[in-house]
Amino acid sequence: MHSTPAPSSHPRIGRLFRFQWEPAQQAHVLLYPEGMVKLNRSAGEILARCDGTRSVAEIVAELEAAFQASSLTADVEAFLRLAEERSWIDWTPA
Repeated sequence: MHSTPAPSSHPRIGRLFRFQWEPAQQAHVLLYPEGMVKLNRSAGEILARCDGTRSVAEIVAELEAAFQASSLTADVEAFLRLAEERSWIDWTPA
C-alpha cells in the first residue's frame, strides 16, 4: 500500500510480530524473532486497535473519544504508513 490508507482499510499486526504489554518496560511492545520494539504511548494505543476488524476511521474515532481529542486522522494515518513500511502491520480486505 505505502500510500495514505483508505478510511475503510483494516490494519492488523503483521504476522511476524506479537503485540503485548510489557510490565518490565511499562509500555506496549512488538516482539519479533530478532528482538523487541518498545512503543511510545501513542503508538501503543493505535496498534492496540489494529486487530483487522476496525477500519482506520473506526480507530481514529475510538482514539478521539478515548482521549477527548479531535483531528487525529492525519497523525494516525502517518503512523500507520510508518508501521506498514516497517512491516508492523498489514491490511485485511475491507
